[in-house]
Amino acid sequence: MRRFFDPAQLAHAPLYELWNGAQSPYADTPERAQIILAAIGGAERPQDRGIAPLLRVHDAAYLDALQRVPDLWREAGRAGDAIPYAFPVHRRAQQLTRVDALLGRHAFDTVTPITPQAFTASYAGAQAALAAAQAVLDGDRAAFALCRPPGHHAGRDYCGGYCHINAAAVAAQAARDAGVGRVAILDIDYHHGNGTQDIFWGRGDVFFASVHADPATDYPFYWGHPGEAGEGDGHGATLNLPLPHGTRLDAFRRAQAIALDAIGRFDPGLLVVSFGADTWEGDPISHFALTTPDYAVLARDIARADWPTVIVMEGGYAAGALGHNVASFLSGF
Repeated sequence: MRRFFDPAQLAHAPLYELWNGAQSPYADTPERAQIILAAIGGAERPQDRGIAPLLRVHDAAYLDALQRVPDLWREAGRAGDAIPYAFPVHRRAQQLTRVDALLGRHAFDTVTPITPQAFTASYAGAQAALAAAQAVLDGDRAAFALCRPPGHHAGRDYCGGYCHINAAAVAAQAARDAGVGRVAILDIDYHHGNGTQDIFWGRGDVFFASVHADPATDYPFYWGHPGEAGEGDGHGATLNLPLPHGTRLDAFRRAQAIALDAIGRFDPGLLVVSFGADTWEGDPISHFALTTPDYAVLARDIARADWPTVIVMEGGYAAGALGHNVASFLSGF
């Protein structure tokens, strides 16, 4: 299986995040990617396909803000990384000039600092996903994009959950633009992929299925409930399967099977898997109980469907086990 990664993805290294009312060490460290690379034997550097594929899923003003905010932050006399503190309850179209207003307009939490390297690193991760998608479009049955920072919490015009650019959505849209009639996204990160859901919410050509922790108890709280099914042309093209704390392989596998059955009825020409290893039993910010061998089982279940598959890396924060967990999942393909 071809694997893609750009070293520029290592540059984004926030000093800390604001979580549960306190300053905490940033969980999405560059070390995560280095550990995965060592475990899977390295990766190819992707070709730079430019910003146009990103603009197919993200708002131009948002991508511009990601690039400008660090400079505006420094010009305002601020130290450290840019972190929002005020958020609009109702999104209004005011002209926003102060950096704090711009931050709050394009973010939904305080755990996703915008460093001077945030855009560059996230852009490089999206290029890795585009390279993996192209490999599959060219005939490979599966390819892996080591995306770091992750992406599935990033919506069309907002960041959150350590995510700035939604690499899985970029890959799915690129496949559509290349002529694939229907694309499915299976999100099996511990946390719901709210950004991906939002991006394709009103569309019937991209099916989004997610197996994740119940948002009644877990981040991102406001998305991922069972009744969310899309709207307009996208009604019925969203499937959420939340699970309780302590979920082990059998329950997760049953939920994934429901998702795969629904995807099968959708009959996609290509599958994008948003894979998070934060479902592992020892992950420091999650509460499922999957083991390292379980990931190969889940991957084999997906691979049996025999759809051309792009695997995009999302979360997973237990550094000691992360490489083994990712390698186990890829072994299933």
